[in-house]
Amino acid sequence: MSRSSIAVRLVESFTSLQGESTHAGRICFFIRLAGCNLDCNYCDTRYGRSFGAGEPASVDELVRRAQESGTKLVEITGGEPLATPETPELCRRLLNAGFEVLLETNGSLPIAEIPREVRKILDCKLPGSGMAERNDFSNYALLAPHDEVKFVISCRTDFDAMLEVIRRYDLPSKTANLLASPVWGRVAFTDLAEWVVSSRAPVRMQFQMHKLIWGDRPGV
Repeated sequence: MSRSSIAVRLVESFTSLQGESTHAGRICFFIRLAGCNLDCNYCDTRYGRSFGAGEPASVDELVRRAQESGTKLVEITGGEPLATPETPELCRRLLNAGFEVLLETNGSLPIAEIPREVRKILDCKLPGSGMAERNDFSNYALLAPHDEVKFVISCRTDFDAMLEVIRRYDLPSKTANLLASPVWGRVAFTDLAEWVVSSRAPVRMQFQMHKLIWGDRPGV
């Protein structure tokens, strides 16, 4: 198969503000690929979970859309983009076209094939997700300093589990970008803020900025 004919299942692509990560607030072009191997109980993109969702789109087409977006920041998300075999090639093509590339992944699949220049945003699934046993902790040895680990907190038990993962894998020695994010509607922002401050955790608290602006709806 020629490089130009490589295709993926695309749920949606759009330009908006980056709502999470250390890049929150930046204009970003989003590429949402179909299919996820997990089923987190707080998932807010269920419309992209099916591997049959969306429509076929070539890698060439996605690079062209990114070029027409007017921004040089691109995020590949899902679903779970590492469940799409063509994702490493899509990353390489976007990098070669001069884009800054973010990849959001659920942390259950290996990141080894993703170019190091890509800024990986790696979820760590905590007990409240129902998927904590699916984490691939071997990924932490592959983290670059510009990569990020995101902990989605749904209760105090999740917060304590986050502290244990950070300690056990010595994450601050791998990246300073450790993010604690409250599950929308389940954890009060003030509660998480108090936990972070009182624990002196080496994390950055974040919100889902896009939900604060536009509410709990997809495609923004």
